Amino acid sequence: MTYPPELHTAVATHPYPLVFATVSGAHLYGFPSADSDWDLRGAHLLPARDLLGLHEPAETLEVNRDERIELDLVTHDLGKFARLLLKRNGYVLEQLLSPLVVHTTPAHAALMDLAPRTVTRWHAHHYLGFSTNQWSLLEKEERARVKPLLYAFRTVLTGIHLMRTGTIEANLIALNDTFKLPYLNDLIALKVGGAEKEPLPDPLDRYRAEHARLMADLERARDNAPLPDAVDERVVNALSDLLVRERLATP
Repeated sequence: MTYPPELHTAVATHPYPLVFATVSGAHLYGFPSADSDWDLRGAHLLPARDLLGLHEPAETLEVNRDERIELDLVTHDLGKFARLLLKRNGYVLEQLLSPLVVHTTPAHAALMDLAPRTVTRWHAHHYLGFSTNQWSLLEKEERARVKPLLYAFRTVLTGIHLMRTGTIEANLIALNDTFKLPYLNDLIALKVGGAEKEPLPDPLDRYRAEHARLMADLERARDNAPLPDAVDERVVNALSDLLVRERLATP
């Protein structure tokens, strides 16, 4: 993928050294509209002096830019990112393992090597909760939109895939190569060819039973997953050692 120059500028002008920056959101999920914003996510390193004083450090940096394109940049300090990685957080797994890489480092590669060993069966709860929230948003809309419906399906399918394989797949087109749900390709085409707030042409009821079925499949996949209940302490120690090495190397 060719990235707009604004993404490279955002990386180059970040106030702290970046461990990585990847594209998330609709571009990662496989259904960006022409007017979709760019979601750039990653991890940075705060200098040790910022962490040693009395003042609480700002561990998360958010930058919103509305120039030629709309850009939303969010990065966490590596320490916070590592803690989130250990808390069955699907967001950070998807950001870390996104194939849409704008900036990378050896520390990013080390994190990616450790990432599969942080996955537990309880990551299913992240995807169950996310998909439930998206469906709730749909129920509240006067006229349901395509985007939250795709998010509802994307999250539940990513969760099922993770429980069955232990690997992350956030792209809905790739997921549907496996799940082969006939309505998804039409919905994706509608979103990609339309606008970010494209209305759903069908009644929401058409998809209700199907979403409920997939949610039940995710619960079964969680119960039968060949995954541990907790992260091995050796993985926690490896993440801690990585953080210390990178922190000490940061001016």
